[in-house]
Amino acid sequence: MTSAEGTSGPAILSANRISKSFGEIPVLFSVDFDIRPGEVHAIIGENGAGKSTLIKILSGIEQPTSGSISYDGKTVVLPPNGEAEAMGIVLIHQEMNLAEHLTVADSIFLGREIKKYGFLDLAEMRRRSAAVMETLHVHVDPDARINTLPVADKQMVEIAKAISRDARVLIMDEPTAVLSVGETETLFEQIRRLTARGVAVIFISHKLDEIMELADRVTVLRDGQLIATVGTEALTPDSIAQMMVGRELSNLYPPKHEPDIDAPVVLSVRNLSAPGVSDISFDLRRGEILGFAGLIGSGRTAVAEAIVGLLPKSAGQVEVNGKPANFTDVAKSVDAGLAYMTKDRKGRGLLLNVGLQPNLTLLTLKKHLKNGFLDGKSEEQALDRAVRRFDIRARDASVRVGQLSGGNQQKLMLGKTMESEPDIIIMDEPTRGIDVGTKQQIYHIIAALAAEGKSIIVISSEMQEVIGLSHRVLVMRNGRLAGRLEGAEISEAEIMRYAAGIKQDGDDERISA
Repeated sequence: MTSAEGTSGPAILSANRISKSFGEIPVLFSVDFDIRPGEVHAIIGENGAGKSTLIKILSGIEQPTSGSISYDGKTVVLPPNGEAEAMGIVLIHQEMNLAEHLTVADSIFLGREIKKYGFLDLAEMRRRSAAVMETLHVHVDPDARINTLPVADKQMVEIAKAISRDARVLIMDEPTAVLSVGETETLFEQIRRLTARGVAVIFISHKLDEIMELADRVTVLRDGQLIATVGTEALTPDSIAQMMVGRELSNLYPPKHEPDIDAPVVLSVRNLSAPGVSDISFDLRRGEILGFAGLIGSGRTAVAEAIVGLLPKSAGQVEVNGKPANFTDVAKSVDAGLAYMTKDRKGRGLLLNVGLQPNLTLLTLKKHLKNGFLDGKSEEQALDRAVRRFDIRARDASVRVGQLSGGNQQKLMLGKTMESEPDIIIMDEPTRGIDVGTKQQIYHIIAALAAEGKSIIVISSEMQEVIGLSHRVLVMRNGRLAGRLEGAEISEAEIMRYAAGIKQDGDDERISA
């Protein structure tokens, strides 16, 4: 946990009885919040709890309907459009705000370029960028273009940009959502360096273990209301989760019902090779949940994309229900009863600027044709079924999907995936970036689908998720299958042995494909 030393004393930024409504819809109800210099203060809550609205108010992007903001002990009206950065309040969005075609130095000084004799002083901007990176102990070339950097380095450039603006309050929205374990620890080291210098960090994450490791205090929101602000030393992950959802989560994972040992094989993959993966073989049986584990970059997603036709196969065979299946696009795999739910819901899974109904039926328009034309009533009935089945919460069907919480976007994407009535479902990171209460809902949905006889592949970076759901687990390493686990052998320690290369497939002859 971050040291609390230096975090006592008056708040640098506080919200006082903040309420916010959008039209007639209230989203925050008289919320108090404060943060002190040198502190990491986490804001947590289920999707839709009001976290995003609160940090937008704290950074000036939104104005409160009532209540006030204090900065350095004085009541202020924070300027909009990112202008609060000039006051030292910097928000790093979940979707990073970097110009991909610019260099690192250009990005850091974008909008406040250094000039000499009326011209850009590129050498000075490079020098200062390198100096900021040095203070963060980060080795990124100031001349490198943003689009050539890995995600972790882009995150560090965002932090460097904030530091170069003399940030006193740094607001980080889900900064580890796309980082590996090692990259996350590097980020935490940078945060600790910042707080040691007196920077106040507001940290939003759905990962309770991160909250326990990093935060000094935790503020819990539920349905737009302040539930509690508590020092982390007085909390456990279970107590935080209970405050978030207002109920016990001891049954986070549903009971496992083992599939029939004689259940038929519905998906057979043999010696599959494609960009990023080589010589992959496995079977999936009816009613089975098969987990894919491994470190980021191990090839898990590439296996799924090669199966459904998003990546070209260079070798190997895929069979669905005993019949050869050489899918060249996702539509053909859907027609064969195999659906793929991408991990990139905002980039590839959903159309964020349209409503719920077009998203839900996008892949299944043929189902809703009548006399050659789309049947609006049929689509409305499909949406009504999905809303009830997957508990999708939206004020009305016309709301743009981009305005939904992450959890409701994920449930809509699950509804879209199941609209084709597949028998085989591949789910890549099915609970990425969503709260623990919505995770519980999705876990129980997955288990219920398997109990109905659906066959499911779950690809996840969260080992507990793979362990809690799967009947068998395949572990990937460097584009190959490193290990196969089942029953009592499925554990974090065993998965990591294969993922890290300490063990490899074949070391234990008892484990079959």
